[in-house]
Amino acid sequence: LKQLSIKNSYEAMGVSPSFSCIPYEIFDIPKEGTQVAFAESNAAIHANSYDNLKTNKESAFSALASAITGKSPYSSIRKEDSPNLTIRMKVKDPNELTYGMLGFFAGKVGDTSVNVSGLGKMDNRQCKAMCGGMGTSGTCAKFLFGDGDPSCEKIDFDQKEMQNVHDELNTAEKGDLITLGSPQLGLEEMSDLVGKLKGRSFQKRCMIFCPRTVKEQARKIGYTNELERAGCEILSDCCTCLTPLINKNDVDAVITNSI
Repeated sequence: LKQLSIKNSYEAMGVSPSFSCIPYEIFDIPKEGTQVAFAESNAAIHANSYDNLKTNKESAFSALASAITGKSPYSSIRKEDSPNLTIRMKVKDPNELTYGMLGFFAGKVGDTSVNVSGLGKMDNRQCKAMCGGMGTSGTCAKFLFGDGDPSCEKIDFDQKEMQNVHDELNTAEKGDLITLGSPQLGLEEMSDLVGKLKGRSFQKRCMIFCPRTVKEQARKIGYTNELERAGCEILSDCCTCLTPLINKNDVDAVITNSI
């Protein structure tokens, strides 16, 4: 009831009820260099690093204040920033999980922003994983791509460092259920999942979290029928991390693609 009250208040102010942590996938992005106020950590990092926008890691309250006033404190990442650290990517053939662990590592060791060198071409899922990982582990809010200033401290992210992150985060050998969508899944990832199923079904409860607009698009295209046939529950307007649908009394560990 309290959440519904907050939702109704936002809508009364004219807010679009997207309930999504991936606004960069479901809204038109402003032109490069625009100052925005993104309150979700992976979204703020994505905005700064890939969309060439400028935002601090806002709270819901400060982002709302910015929406009402059109202003935001001129601090931190909103200023021109030169990282004092470069992370050199040394893992060969990285996948989505690798980039998530790289982001987690970068968030731990970086300050406000960090240089990352040695990256190849990344797809949307890998970019998202990197931003989600970084948003989890610290206050760092931006990647710059390249070696940075010659005086920067250089550290390597190699197989050993990646294994250290993996061992820190992977705390169970098997999980009771599968959760996908933190950050929420976009239409491209729903399509990938349908393609991978090839008529098979999940053997465990599988929960997919996506924006309401993506859920509607997936229904129209026919992805929803196939995913539900395979045993997936498709949930919108909510989050893997905070949902009351997963209770520690019933669930010991989850299987997830999310850092």
